[in-house]
Amino acid sequence: MADLFLVRHGETVWHFENRYAGWSDVELSRQGRAQARALARWAGAAKLDGLWCSELRRSQETARPCAKASGLELNVDSRLNEVGFGQGEGLTAREIHQRFPREADAFQADPVGHPLPGGEDPRSASRRAVACLGEIAHELPRGRVLVVTHNSLIRLVLCHILGIPLAEYRRRFPSVRNCHLNQVRVLPGNQAALLQFNAPLTEGWAPSDEAAECAGS
Repeated sequence: MADLFLVRHGETVWHFENRYAGWSDVELSRQGRAQARALARWAGAAKLDGLWCSELRRSQETARPCAKASGLELNVDSRLNEVGFGQGEGLTAREIHQRFPREADAFQADPVGHPLPGGEDPRSASRRAVACLGEIAHELPRGRVLVVTHNSLIRLVLCHILGIPLAEYRRRFPSVRNCHLNQVRVLPGNQAALLQFNAPLTEGWAPSDEAAECAGS
């Protein structure tokens, strides 16, 4: 059984305006860098066996302090990149509605069937991410692995492993908090269980074997 800790990168400079970042390579804010340091303190004590992140700047800036704290090599994989939002990149939700009102309404109703203009198909994003995580679990079948990735991608992955229609990812998981823990246990037979969602770094990072078995059942 591999335990994958899926963590959204630290807050970015676009956070407070709530701009769609997607493939845009924005940097962490001051708060985001503080969150990365807190995650690194957690990583240094979490007895991790592996560390992965996306190739985007905000993910790597969050993961590098964790690599230093844990003594692990940082593996960078583009399959962990955020979903691309096409012409919505860099815009707020209000600006998107102003520029593409019909497409924005369709996106709100079904973000998988109707991506923003020029945006990536979320089904493809989910497949690439799940394939990457499957390879990690295969490489470290009994490992504890930190994966620093992105908001929408984590929500799509969680829908996939829980059997929730992908089109529900924005409704079922309204928000993934920056540098909080989303713990997925990969079970035999390519099954998985969600043990933690949006858990603060100070809570539940290293459950006892007994507690972990109960949570994963």
